[in-house]
This record gives sequence, structure tokens and C-alpha cells, in this order.
Amino acid sequence: MAHGVPHRPSTLDEVAELAGVSRSVASRVLNNAPHVSRAKREAVERAVHRLGYVPNPTARALATRQTGAAALVVSGEDPSIFADPFFAQVIVGASAALEEAELHLMLCLAASDRGRRRVEQLLRSKGADGVMLMALREDDPLARMAEEAEIPVVFGGRPVGLDPRWYVDVDNLGGARAATEYLISLGRTRIATICGRLDTEVGRARHRGYQDAMLAAGLEPLPPEAGDFTESSGAAAMAALSARHPELDGLFAASDNMGAGALRTLRDAGRRVPADVAVIGFDDLAVARIADPPLTTVHQPIEGLGREMARMLVALINGQAPTPLILPTRLVIRAST
Repeated sequence: MAHGVPHRPSTLDEVAELAGVSRSVASRVLNNAPHVSRAKREAVERAVHRLGYVPNPTARALATRQTGAAALVVSGEDPSIFADPFFAQVIVGASAALEEAELHLMLCLAASDRGRRRVEQLLRSKGADGVMLMALREDDPLARMAEEAEIPVVFGGRPVGLDPRWYVDVDNLGGARAATEYLISLGRTRIATICGRLDTEVGRARHRGYQDAMLAAGLEPLPPEAGDFTESSGAAAMAALSARHPELDGLFAASDNMGAGALRTLRDAGRRVPADVAVIGFDDLAVARIADPPLTTVHQPIEGLGREMARMLVALINGQAPTPLILPTRLVIRAST
């Protein structure tokens, strides 16, 4: 007598769907992790009972979620960096994605020896379920720590000299190239750039984009003046460029803050924007909209960067295998060009 097909064991995804929660929340309930609401915990337990779900003991033993928290680590020295409009938007995006997975967000600075030791302990002791790393510089000790970490690590932006398995970045090179090409299309031929720190991949990529566009148009790239993405550094860099190249008629600044500083220096020197010098920034922060004149810029999805970093980290924590992600940029035209 035929006995029919054996019943297929139910899956965690089916438990999550029946309970009306995400896969990560269902996993947290089954691993008895903290910080899950009572309503969601009970919904998952009902779904488990109804489906007869039996967790795989091996997978359960390998479960890494214990703390209910993920860390955003920035290689910087000043705590006020988290109030910077760029990082503030990253935090908003990351927080929203982590909240969906019922994970808390921890913020850490790691530029000093003490800060790095604290992060190293976090990575080795599994003090968080996963870590997002940002603003790494060339030969940054955090990169080595990440390679040796026993918990999932996602990079926000590719670090210099490394090819990490998991990262989220934006098209920095393409955005900078598009900005410079637009200046060239306006008939500008003496175009300078205020680049970011050249010991960071974002600084190098945006500078390469400028160079590529200039060379493709048969124009000579001018030696860059480097800033640190702050308005004051942009103002100082613009003063140095104007002294070296009084004939310049276009400027690509690798951040809106530096672009706003450049506008201030040009205005103080009596140079008209855009009649004398057309200026483009990068980021599309609020400062670009309120600048005088409003700053043409390269928009990057900053909040989306934080959100996708967190989503990738949650996927890794849940045992999935995400792939690296490059987010698009686009040019936003305003009165400075």
C-alpha cells in the first residue's frame, strides 16, 4: 500500500510569514534573544506550534544573536561627528532598518588608541551582534580588526587597499565625473577641484572622477587642494587655489560643506558665482540648498546608505549571503552653475 509523500518540514521563513514578522525577528524569538516585543514573541510561538516547526539544532547552535544590538563605528576623533548632517542621515537610515529587525543601534568612535581598543574588544567579545564600519583611512587598524572579527562586519564605503566581502558604497567616481563633465559642458576650461582626504577611498574616487572627465575632454587636470569635508577647509582650499590659479573658471568641491566654504571665499574676493566661477559640490545636504547662491551638487542617497548597510548586516546575522552594493548618484542643478 502506498504511503504518500513524507511531510516536508516547515521552514523559518514560513514561521515568520505566518506570524506576520520578519525572518530576523522569528529567529530572535527561537534563539530566546532579548528585545523582542511580547506580541511578536507570542505570534511566533503560535506559528511554531501550528506548523510543528522544529529548529535545526546545528543552525541554532551557530546562532550569533545574543546582544540585541548592532554597532556603527566611525574612525573619527570628535564626538560631534555624529551631529554632522552626513552622519546624522546615515544614522537615521541605519536606525530605521535595525528597528525593523528589533536591534538597537550603538555608536562608537575609534580614532584614539583607547577608542580602538574598545572597538577591538567589541569585535572579539561579541559585544554586539554585528558592526558597521565607516570613514576608514589608509592603513587604519580597524580594517585588520574587522578581518579578524568573530561577528559580521559591513563596511560603509570601501576602505583603501582592501577588497572586503561586504560593503555598501555610492558611485563616487561616476558622480564626480558627471559634475566635472557638466562644468565642461558650460564652456569652463580652467576647472580646479577641492578633493577630500586622499588617504580615504571616497577622497581618491572623487578625485579620479574629476581627472577622468578633464582628460577625456582634452583638458589638463589642475593639482588638487585637499580638505577634510568641512566648510572651513573648503574656504581655505579655495583661497589657496585662487592664489595659484587666478584664471580658474570652474570648481568641483568633493563635498557640499567644502563647496559652501569655497563660495564664501569667492564672495569675499569679489568673484561672481557663476559668472566668474561655476561651482559644484557633492552630497546634496541642506547646506547646498541654503548656500548663496544655492549650490549645484551631486546627490547621493545618504539615508539609503545607512539603511542598506544595516539591512546587509541583518542579513549576515541571519546567516544569509548578501552581495556588495553600489548606490547611484545624480546631478542636481542649482544657481551656482
